[in-house]
Amino acid sequence: MTHSPESYVCGTSDAPLLGETIGAALERAVARWSDREALVSPSHDVRWTWREFAARVDDLAAGLLALGLEPGARIGIWSLNRPEWTLTQFAAARAGLILVTINPAYRLSELEFALGKVGCAALVTATEFKTSKYMEMLNTLLPELARAEPGNLQAKRLPQLRAVIQVGGPKAPGTLAFDDVTQMGGPRHREQIATLAKTLQFDDPVNIQFTSGTTGSPKGVTLTHHNIHNNGYFVGRAMRLTEQDRICIPVPLYHCFGMVMGNLASVTLGATMVYPGEGFDPLATLQTVANEKCTTLYGVPTMFIAELDHPDFKTFDLSSLRTGIMAGAPCPIEVMKRVNDEMNMREVTIAYGMTETSPVSFQSSTDDPLERRVSTVGRIHPHVEVKVVDLEGRVVPRGERGELCTRGYSIMLGYWDEAEKTAEVLDKAGWMHTGDLAVIDDEGYCNIVGRIKDMVIRGGENLYPREIEEFLYRHPKIQDVQIFGVADQRYGEELCAWVRVRAGETLTETEVRAFCDGQIAHNKIPRYVEFVEEFPMTVTGKIQKFIMRDDVEKRRGLKAAKTA
Repeated sequence: MTHSPESYVCGTSDAPLLGETIGAALERAVARWSDREALVSPSHDVRWTWREFAARVDDLAAGLLALGLEPGARIGIWSLNRPEWTLTQFAAARAGLILVTINPAYRLSELEFALGKVGCAALVTATEFKTSKYMEMLNTLLPELARAEPGNLQAKRLPQLRAVIQVGGPKAPGTLAFDDVTQMGGPRHREQIATLAKTLQFDDPVNIQFTSGTTGSPKGVTLTHHNIHNNGYFVGRAMRLTEQDRICIPVPLYHCFGMVMGNLASVTLGATMVYPGEGFDPLATLQTVANEKCTTLYGVPTMFIAELDHPDFKTFDLSSLRTGIMAGAPCPIEVMKRVNDEMNMREVTIAYGMTETSPVSFQSSTDDPLERRVSTVGRIHPHVEVKVVDLEGRVVPRGERGELCTRGYSIMLGYWDEAEKTAEVLDKAGWMHTGDLAVIDDEGYCNIVGRIKDMVIRGGENLYPREIEEFLYRHPKIQDVQIFGVADQRYGEELCAWVRVRAGETLTETEVRAFCDGQIAHNKIPRYVEFVEEFPMTVTGKIQKFIMRDDVEKRRGLKAAKTA
């Protein structure tokens, strides 16, 4: 009797894990590549070498200490991609602070929850971007700000928040200008940074990223220096990055894709971080790749599609491109072929992971066959273990589907101040239960085939139905609501809401959308709203969202983009 190998894989490597803090990694980058470009942001007229970048990081770190922030304090950042974001990321790490990354699309209730949950003592905020008026929203949330002495805020709704640091202008009353904070540190604070460099440990928490579970409010995924520093390093190694490479980063920095796979891959391997703009713009991305001779480009499939389909696409010289990462959603095979051929990205890689695993667990290699890069998410990352288990928790044979579980250096410390929620996903043996259904083949390639949870992935963004349902339950006319994903040609999935209206009330699609507008992020507002009398249920009362999904897709003729 032959025994089929089990669905367990362990990543080996000739490169050991890096046992150092992010601050130490920056010092090493300066020692090795001091005069090479570290950060380029053409729209902000920024072009800093590693030496210049590190000096600015230390100026800001000293200023944060001068504000009275103690090691372990949480500092929020609420902004799109710009150089100040990255200075804050590294300065927080140098000063022993925990950076809390806040989605720039968040609106008031989400922002208040995030800042309050982890007790942020300071917030670095943009002034505005397009329709997002950040300072206006903060003044609504914190009416005391306008009268506060800068750095000494006392707000009823967020009692722990002391300082609001404003990027851009005009400067609002009660805030500290970002550039002023960089001037505040004195010799004593510089000494403190030197001391911290010796005392901070790589297992200390350095980052909290919010992710919504399938139940209730967003949870603060707490990640250490060791988690994200190493993940950035091994992601970069998978693309064979060196100090000769230039990474174009149009993906958001508040997300692991930008700040870990982008910024931390750069600091560990000497590649240049290049930001094409604050928010994603296909034209600006193409211009930046061409002008800056980028070798590497990141994006979710919808971003690559927008670039390829831009009317001026053919006018750009993209011959400098070699590699990059496509992640966040399944990649349609036709898109992958065009990225290879028309964008010269012959060595583009696919990556899979989750915030709780820092994020990447699987990644294709630069020389994997095209078919493998489209139909799978590659093979296990170095120093990471994965097993696929059945409902009883037993490892299944290769080729069988089950829940993907991950273990290793990349696993989060836990959800901030949520021991019970942490225990639901992190077992006693150290396995993170991802909730994703996967198959691992005989060669160790992994295919993600579905989700145990009903999370919706819209254009690379994870959307969690329960969070949106809980918000909509606040509407006085809504009796019951179910949110689920339906196929979409452009985004992979779109949100659909089935609403049961209270007896004697009437409600329209427009009213539902207006209720969401300005309260939750625009990508969480359902694309389709339908009114129903009842939901399909099992005998035990469990709602069957797959039946709802099939029904809507059939009636509306919805199909997903074709993947291999």
